[in-house]
Amino acid sequence: MTNLLHRSSLRSVLALDAATCAVMGILLVSASGLVSGITLIPASLLFWAGLVLLPIAAFMAVFARAATVPTWAVQVIVLGNVLWVLGSVALPALGLISPNAFGWLFLLAQAAVVAVFAGLEWSARPRLAAAA
Repeated sequence: MTNLLHRSSLRSVLALDAATCAVMGILLVSASGLVSGITLIPASLLFWAGLVLLPIAAFMAVFARAATVPTWAVQVIVLGNVLWVLGSVALPALGLISPNAFGWLFLLAQAAVVAVFAGLEWSARPRLAAAA
């Protein structure tokens, strides 16, 4: 019973991660100019980041609906989330982009959300391996 509840919980987290990823991807692709104007993050970076998010969201959605989520898939998703968080902070910290205060807020807020997803998904990983 606990194993079933855990798998359901993991699938719920993956589904929510996929949904937020898809929404962010659509927002960045369709409104990159607007977001750029507000944040001073280059529109081309926002557009391409959004485009990259769409197949990532699909990948997560596939495993959110799977009867069994492979440990390797969770690890790939967590690694991708961690890299997204690091990139979100590293680009402005290294001076590769120069966001304004709203840009920093945008980057840090979305990085925090992605970090929470990574943490939730990572915490499920050892239990998946034990259950297998």
